[in-house]
Amino acid sequence: MHGFDPRFRDPPDYILGVTKEIWEDRGIATLQRYYAPTLAVRSPASVVVGNQSVIAATLATLAEFPDRTLLGEDVIWSPDGDGFLSSHRLLSTATHTGDGVYGAATGKTLQYRILADCAARDNVIYDEWLVRDQGAIVRQLGLDPKRYAADRIAAEGGPTACIKPLTPDTDVAGPYTGTGNDHPVGARYAEILTRLMGADLAAVPEVYDRAVHLSTPGGRTGHGWAAVDQFWVRLRAAFPSARFQIHHTIGRTDPEMPPRAALRWSLWGRHDGFGAFGPPTGAQVYVLGISHAEFGPWGLRREWVLYDETAIWKQIVMQTG
Repeated sequence: MHGFDPRFRDPPDYILGVTKEIWEDRGIATLQRYYAPTLAVRSPASVVVGNQSVIAATLATLAEFPDRTLLGEDVIWSPDGDGFLSSHRLLSTATHTGDGVYGAATGKTLQYRILADCAARDNVIYDEWLVRDQGAIVRQLGLDPKRYAADRIAAEGGPTACIKPLTPDTDVAGPYTGTGNDHPVGARYAEILTRLMGADLAAVPEVYDRAVHLSTPGGRTGHGWAAVDQFWVRLRAAFPSARFQIHHTIGRTDPEMPPRAALRWSLWGRHDGFGAFGPPTGAQVYVLGISHAEFGPWGLRREWVLYDETAIWKQIVMQTG
């Protein structure tokens, strides 16, 4: 790893180590060093530019959840010249002991996942895409995702003044332009999602392990072919005419690990169907998704999928009231 801190032996070790140093070791000031000054962080809720904005957001989160942990479950990565792109899956725990964007402190303990794609070079993270399971967070705090989104719009000054969710119109072009690697496991998972988004549901029993374990937004867990079928059908049914696009594909085989893949993808189009987001509203909606998959002898055996339900609801409510 050219130009990287010698404390870290490889890209996964770097990503896991830096994350712990920032959050759990309270090294928030190290964001000045690890994050580029012009870094763009795209989350479904907003686009934040600059490491000073990231530091401010990190402090706000720690004020609300001071005991937050970030447990790195996996880092699926691909080289990019003398740098790399990592897709980092985390399980976070946190106790809501401070007032903040989620309202007055409730004392409730939360558990939720995050998927983050980070481009790094010369010991610096310079581009990022981040999906946090906001649906799981707000539900564990006793809130409804749609109501939470509506409340945020009101708190931020209404539909025209509020913080705008990520869409192709609000996105910013960043320096990382890679699309991953050409590993066959990544191509295999990309083909699976392309078939599912193309309504080829026969793919499920063909390519998924019958005992597949599925983790989806809202902190939900499902098992078996029916759970996979229902999840992807409900998402696609809500946006049947939306354009599905895969932006980044990584496949890897590593020692002591199953073959695995990471995809970053999107849906962009009208909320013109019944599905995961209630009756159709006609709202123009952008869904940013990141998903990880592990394969075994009987097919795709574990899948983790994240998009931000509250950001989708915010786009719908902003346009429909």
